[in-house]
Amino acid sequence: MIDTIGTDIPRGEERLRLDVEDGLGILTLCRPRKLNAWSWESTRQLGLFADRIRFDDSIRAVLLRAEGRAFCAGIDTTAPGGAITGRSGAERVRNYYEAMRWVHERFRVFAELPQPVVAAVQGYCLGFGFELALMADVRVAADDAVFALPEARLGVAVDAGGDLRIAREAGAGWAKLLALTGRRIDAATAERLRLLQQVVPVDELAGTAHALAAEIAANAPLAVQGIKRGIDAYADAGMAGALDRVAMNAAITLTSEDSREGYGAKAAKRVASFEGK
Repeated sequence: MIDTIGTDIPRGEERLRLDVEDGLGILTLCRPRKLNAWSWESTRQLGLFADRIRFDDSIRAVLLRAEGRAFCAGIDTTAPGGAITGRSGAERVRNYYEAMRWVHERFRVFAELPQPVVAAVQGYCLGFGFELALMADVRVAADDAVFALPEARLGVAVDAGGDLRIAREAGAGWAKLLALTGRRIDAATAERLRLLQQVVPVDELAGTAHALAAEIAANAPLAVQGIKRGIDAYADAGMAGALDRVAMNAAITLTSEDSREGYGAKAAKRVASFEGK
């Protein structure tokens, strides 16, 4: 196994780790103590690794996995740099909009990698964690996995396109139900909704997902990459325009008083009182 972390990610600051082994790029979320909670820095590192994978001919498929008991429990609200400022409300919205466009650019590179991505999901897969898993081409989950888009309960929009991808896979009705309620679903339900391709016992997840990624990697690279691009061109028609709307919705809601109330209520473990402002 070859550790491909470079000097642009200081030791001790890793949010993700990339290893290359027998044709596979194994991309690991590696902050188990934080339940692999996501941050701006996580996004930056995902973009760096996606660029490396994209141009590495030795990587024929990617296995996206996570250390610990959770895949990703959502956004790390304690991470530095989480709040974006502005001299006025309008400027703050604009700054958030540009920040979300920056985030979407990095996610797009990952989602549009020429190499297929197999996600192995265990435990909590919430908020952005769910959205990240949905960017993979094939998803395998342990039977203890729990999925949700809880953003509306916090007063913010779903900001990385997870609701759009659920609409693509399961239909608009299910996307609206999950995103508008924030309801959690188990792995069996996610499989029934076609959001997962396979559910296995927890102790079989690592081996099953690795074997699936290796099976893809063993096939002809030009054929595999062409198939992925062809299916994505059909399935993602209209995605770019929709994501721009998502970025603006995120900017508006992240700067709203409702979002301040939502996060405050969660921290205080009380019911939020939203006023639509």
